[in-house]
Amino acid sequence: MAKKKEREAEVETVEEEQAAVEAEVVEEEPEEERDELEELREELGKAEAQAAEYLDGWQRAQAEFSNYKKRQEAERAQMITLANATLLRKLLSIVDDFERAMMTLPYNLSQLTWCEGVLLIKHKLDAILEFERVKPIETDGQEFNPRYHEAVTYEEVSGYEEGQIIGEVQRGYILGERVLRPALVRVAKAPAAQFEKDSDSDSDTTED
Repeated sequence: MAKKKEREAEVETVEEEQAAVEAEVVEEEPEEERDELEELREELGKAEAQAAEYLDGWQRAQAEFSNYKKRQEAERAQMITLANATLLRKLLSIVDDFERAMMTLPYNLSQLTWCEGVLLIKHKLDAILEFERVKPIETDGQEFNPRYHEAVTYEEVSGYEEGQIIGEVQRGYILGERVLRPALVRVAKAPAAQFEKDSDSDSDTTED
């Protein structure tokens, strides 16, 4: 009986120890799982931060490339515009020659076939200028504007106000907002007598 009780006691002790070990294992497993979960969260956070960094870099690269393309297109368009302007400016001297020839052409010759052919060439040149948005600069009755006009002479002419354009010496042209060639013009100036009168009036006003 004593031995039986001892064995039972030993069995109970072993069972208690085993239960204690199992309890420790059960307590350790959640802690290990928590550690692994924390590590996974940290790795996920690092991966998300790296992905955000890569995305930001990609977006910056896309923006820089887009700006580069825009600059290239703008420079290309400017080069084409400058090249066209240079060519069109050279054509203007030919247009001038045609206009001078037509102004001095005798009327009896203007009806000839070859003359009509020359006029047709002139019309084609005018059509090219119009297609390229080249327009003549207005001078008739206009005030002198140094942006569009270049004064050849300043003359005292009755019937014109000071600074008003008297006549056109050479036609000017614009391409869009760009001046291809300023118009050469004659500009009116105030008569000397009128200038002296105005000066005397100013002197009298000052003395009063």
